[in-house]
Amino acid sequence: MSSKNASDAVLLNSVPAKSAKRLPMRLEYDASRTRSPWWSPILSIILALLLCAVFIAANGMSPVTVYDKMFRGAFGTSYGITETMVKAIPLLLCGLGIAVAYRISVWNIGAEGQLTVGAMAATAVTIYFPGLSSFWSIALMLVFGTAAGALWGLMTAIPRTHFGVNELITSLMLNYVALLALDYVVFGPWKDPKGFNFPGSPMFTAAQSLPVLGTTRLHIGLIFGLVAVAIYYLMIRFTRWGYELRLIGANPTAARYAGIHIKKHIMIVMLISGGLAGIAGMAEVSGVTHKLMQGISPGYGYTAIIVAWLAKLNPLGLIVTSVLFGGLIVGGYSVQTIGLPSSISEMLQGAILFFLIAGDMIHRFRIRRNA
Repeated sequence: MSSKNASDAVLLNSVPAKSAKRLPMRLEYDASRTRSPWWSPILSIILALLLCAVFIAANGMSPVTVYDKMFRGAFGTSYGITETMVKAIPLLLCGLGIAVAYRISVWNIGAEGQLTVGAMAATAVTIYFPGLSSFWSIALMLVFGTAAGALWGLMTAIPRTHFGVNELITSLMLNYVALLALDYVVFGPWKDPKGFNFPGSPMFTAAQSLPVLGTTRLHIGLIFGLVAVAIYYLMIRFTRWGYELRLIGANPTAARYAGIHIKKHIMIVMLISGGLAGIAGMAEVSGVTHKLMQGISPGYGYTAIIVAWLAKLNPLGLIVTSVLFGGLIVGGYSVQTIGLPSSISEMLQGAILFFLIAGDMIHRFRIRRNA
């Protein structure tokens, strides 16, 4: 290469390249922002109502008329209010159980199966101990239902803590195991011989049924739920165990260095979570259906996931959201009189969950100024 060409190459290399034009702002993902603002659930509900209004209008009906019918059906009469509270009881108990597990980022989606085995265990008391007094029947049904749900939750915790199996998979699969076991007993050994060949256990006696309020279907399972929420609040806020749960949920690495046994806490919270769902099953079978039958739960365990998420694990929020979703279920039944299917309530539940998750994801992004 000639000296002239070499000097030209050096000159070209020394000229700074034209820098790319940079935007004044940038979008940045911040994984540390785990707590969304307090108004996020309210906005999610509003957006869900607006989205579902589009589908209702496309169906040729007025969204205002439909929502008014749902609200009046759930909260406009004393009957509607008591029915809403009846639906809120299993949602509150299952939602509380899920919230306890979510405190330490254990994703229990098996409340449906835990509720089912709790109902089955409570029914076993009526079949194998039929002559007990009212006090002992209810007490044993409560103990058996809680224990069955807790053991079902433990079956999710053991693979997670000892073998590293994701609890989402095991808890979901155990739901189907519980439903198949339910089908076996109501079609097989527990089938009522006087039930005209319908799958279901014999009807409970008055001594085996939960007391109700007056002539309504609202039973004392509501007291179970409110007491459980109060205990949850006190334990989380004022005990060392509650502090350790909050620390594990906020920073598991720091909790481990602080000497907290995380595996033990996972086992405990899954026992509690499953036990609460088991109580919901006992209350449902003893207070509402008064017999064990196929489809004892219309999906309370799955709806409770949205209840816990919408409440942001807050005790008071759990009460509010369980009543709200109980009202959605009852309101869904009422719109059938104007030509819409009751699944409108499921569409609303799904839309609320969608906007909740989307809001949490969007909240983790920050807009920053480039230097």
